[in-house]
Amino acid sequence: MDAGPDPTPSAESPGRNRFDERVVPHRRRSPLRLRDWRMRTKLATVLVIPSVAFLVLAGVQTAGLVGRTTALNDFARQVGIGRQITAAVDRLQQERDRTAGELAALRRAGSAADRDAALVALRPLHAATDTAFGALREAAGPLADADAAWQVAYAEAVEAYDQVVYIRSAVPPAVLSSDTILGNYHRAVEALLGLLAEPNPGPERPELTDAVLRYVQLARVKELSSRIRGQLYAAARAGRYGLEDQVNLADLRAQQLAALGAFRVAATTAQIQAYDRTSRTGAFVDATRLEEKSLSTGGTALPAVLPANQWWTASEQRQELLRQLEDRVLDDAVARAEQVSGDQLRTTLLVLGGIVVVLALAVLLAVLVGRSIANSMQRLRDQALRIAQVELPHALKRLRTVDGGVPAIDVPPAVVRSLDEIGELAEAFVAVHRSAVSVAVEQAETRRTVNAMFVNLARRSQVLVERQLELLDDLEREEADPDQLENLFKLDHLAARMRRNDESLLVLAGTESTRRWNRPVRLGAVLLAASAEIEQYQRVRHESVADLYVVGHAVGELVHLVAELLENATAFSRPDTVVRVTARAEGGGAVVDIADAGLGMSPTALAQANAVLAEPPVADVAAVERMGHFVVSHLAARHGVGVRLAAQGQGLVARLTLPATLLAPAPELDGAPPNASPGSRALAPLAPAGLPARPAVAPPSGPLGPPPGPAAWPGPGGAGPAELPVAGRRPVPSPPDQVPARVVDVRTPAPPSDGGWWSRQGPAASSPATLGGSTPAPPLVPVTGGTNDRGLPVRVPMAQLTSVTEPARPPSARVREDPDPEAVGGMLSRLYSGVRRAEAEETTELILPPGVRSEGGRQ
Repeated sequence: MDAGPDPTPSAESPGRNRFDERVVPHRRRSPLRLRDWRMRTKLATVLVIPSVAFLVLAGVQTAGLVGRTTALNDFARQVGIGRQITAAVDRLQQERDRTAGELAALRRAGSAADRDAALVALRPLHAATDTAFGALREAAGPLADADAAWQVAYAEAVEAYDQVVYIRSAVPPAVLSSDTILGNYHRAVEALLGLLAEPNPGPERPELTDAVLRYVQLARVKELSSRIRGQLYAAARAGRYGLEDQVNLADLRAQQLAALGAFRVAATTAQIQAYDRTSRTGAFVDATRLEEKSLSTGGTALPAVLPANQWWTASEQRQELLRQLEDRVLDDAVARAEQVSGDQLRTTLLVLGGIVVVLALAVLLAVLVGRSIANSMQRLRDQALRIAQVELPHALKRLRTVDGGVPAIDVPPAVVRSLDEIGELAEAFVAVHRSAVSVAVEQAETRRTVNAMFVNLARRSQVLVERQLELLDDLEREEADPDQLENLFKLDHLAARMRRNDESLLVLAGTESTRRWNRPVRLGAVLLAASAEIEQYQRVRHESVADLYVVGHAVGELVHLVAELLENATAFSRPDTVVRVTARAEGGGAVVDIADAGLGMSPTALAQANAVLAEPPVADVAAVERMGHFVVSHLAARHGVGVRLAAQGQGLVARLTLPATLLAPAPELDGAPPNASPGSRALAPLAPAGLPARPAVAPPSGPLGPPPGPAAWPGPGGAGPAELPVAGRRPVPSPPDQVPARVVDVRTPAPPSDGGWWSRQGPAASSPATLGGSTPAPPLVPVTGGTNDRGLPVRVPMAQLTSVTEPARPPSARVREDPDPEAVGGMLSRLYSGVRRAEAEETTELILPPGVRSEGGRQ
C-alpha cells in the first residue's frame, strides 16, 4: 500500500524496519544562517543577555522608585488639603468662642429675646462653618485611596463635626451645661488638628517631617489663643469669673507658651522673624494688653472683667493675624512637598526611560532571534493541527467507511525545512504520521475481515432461525393442547429474539437489514411489532399513539431500534410494572416515549449513555458488552432519529424523535369507498384452534400488524367486553391462560374484519370461502420493475399479492358460521410459511430501471 512519498529512502534498507527510521538532514548546516542555529544557542541569546542581566535588577529598581514616587505624591496631596483643614478649624473656633459667650449671657438673663438674639448672632457663624467643612469634604474626595491612618483620622474628624452640628440646637434653650456643649467643639477641633498632623513622608525625608511639624505647632498656638479668647469672652458676657476660670486660663496660657516654644524650635529663621513681626503689630499688641488685664495679681482681689465687645474685636484681629501667618507657613510646607514629589517623579521617569531604552534593545535582539523560532514553530503547529484535526481524522474516516478496497493515503512532507531541532521535529512528526496511517490501513483491513465474518455468521444464523421458525409452524399446526401450544408460541418468541440478535450482528458489521417494505406502515403497527420481538411483551402498554405512517424502507430497522429500547425497559424494571409507549406528532415529525418504572440510572451513567446514543461509537469490546445502546445509536444515526434517555420518577423515559423524512402520508387502499379511512379494513390477531380469538381491530395499510384502536375480549361465557393492550387506551390485564401474541400476529396483513377465518363469527357470506369460490387470481400481466443488465424482468416485492392487487369489496351482511379447526390450522400454516419465506429473502439491493424510484426515494 502506498502511504505517500518517503523522504528517507535509506530507511527502507533490508536490515531495518519502519521503527528504525531516523531523520537525516538534507543539506549542510550553516553557522551564519540564523534559522539553523541550535535551540540551546537561541535560548541563550534570547534569555541570558536581556533577561537575567537586566530585567530582574531593573524591575526591582523600578518598583522602588514607583513606590517612593507614589508615597511622596500622596504626602503632597495630604499636605495640600491642610488649607481646607485650617480654614475649617478657624471657622469652628469662631463659632465655639462666640457660642461660649452667648451661653454665658443666656444663663445670666435667659429671656426669650436673649435666646432669639443669640440665635441671630450664631446663625452666620454656623453657615460659615458648614461652608468651610463642605470644602474640606470636597477636597478629601480624591484621597479615598490614601493610607489607612489618614482615612481613620478623617473619619474621626467628620464624626466629631457631625456631633457639633447635632448639638447646635441645644444652645438657645441652654438646657445643657456649657462644658458639655463646648466639649463637643473642643473634640472636633482636636480631631481636625490630628488630621492636619497625619501626613508622613517617611524616615528618608526628615525635612518634610519638620515642615509638617511647623504648621502643626503654629496651629496649636492659634488654637490655645482661641480657647483663651472664648474663656475671657464668656466671663465678659457673664459679668464675672467662674470658680475654675482662673485655673483654666492659667493652664491654657502655659500650654500656649509651650506650643510657641516648640514652633520656634522647628521653624526656620524666616518663619520666626515673621511671627515676631506679627506679634509687634498694633492689633496684636492691643489684644495682648487686654488679656494681661485678666491676669491674677496674686492677691485676694479678683482680676478685672474685660468689656465683651472690645475684647471680642481685639482678639478677633489677633486671631486673623495668626491665621495669615499660619497660611504662609502651610504654603511653605505645601510648596516643599510638591517640589520633592516633582523631583522624585522626574527621577523615576528618567530611570524608567533608561530602562525602556535598554529593554527596547533587548527586545529587538530577542525579536531577531525569536522570529526564526516563532515562524518555524508556527508552521509546525499549523501542520500538526491540520494533521491531527483534518487529515488524519479524514483518512481514518475514509478507512472506516470504505466498502471495497483500501484506498491509498498520501502523507504530506514537512513544512519546516530548517536544520535546527524544530526542523528535525517536523521530519519526525511526518514519520509518525506515516506510521499512524500505515497502522490505520492495517486496522481497516482487519475490520473488513471481521465485518465479513460477522455478516457471514449472521446470514448463516438467520437461515437456521428461519428454518427453526418453519419447524415451529409445523409443530404449532399439529398441536392441539393449549398449554403445549402456549409453550411453542414462547419458543417462537425466543426464535424471533434470536433473529434480532442476528440483525444486531449485521448492525455491528455495518450492514443494513434485509427486511424491507415497499409501502408505508402505520406507526402503531411498528410499535406493536417491536413489542412482539421482546420476551416480556405482556408488560408493554401502547397509549395514545398518533395515526402516522412510516416509510417502508425504514420499518424493519425502526422496529429493531424500538425493540432494543423496550427490551432494556422490561429487563431493568420489576416484573409487576408496565412499560408505557406513547407516540405523538410534533412539528413535522413524531415523538415516541418509552417510559418504565425500573431501577433508573445515576447521573453519570445517564450522561454516558446519552453520549453513546448521540454519537455512534466504534465497534469494540465495550460495544459488544452493551450491544443494545450500540445498535440503537447506529440505527438512529442511519435514519436521523434522535434518541435520548431522561430520568422520570423512579425509572427512565427513552424519547425517540422521528424526522419528517421517515414519515409518509397514509396510503390509499385499493377499491376503498370515497369516504373510507386508510384503516377501514380490519386485522385480527391469530389464535390457535379451540381458543377464543381476539376481535378485529383496524389494520394498517401495510404489511405490519394491527394499529391502535379499541377492541374487546370475550369474558367468561363469551360476554363482558374488555380492552386490548393497544395504544391510546389503558389495557385491562389479560386472563392467565391467554395465549401470548406472536411476532407474525403483528406483521402479517389480515382480511377484512367483517368475518373470515380469523374472526369468531366465521367467514363472511360474500367471501370466496362461503360463496364456493376460490381466492382471486393474480393479475394476468405480472407487475415488474423493468429489466436488469441481463435482460431479465425484475420482481417487485408484494406486487403479485392478492391483498395488494385485488380491490376491496363493500362489506355484506354477516353470517354466523363456526370455522373448521383443521381448515383454520392448514390455512395458518400456509400463511406462516409464506411470511417466513418472504422475510428470509435478500431484498437489500433492488435493481430498478432508470428513472424509477422505490419507497423513500432510493434508486
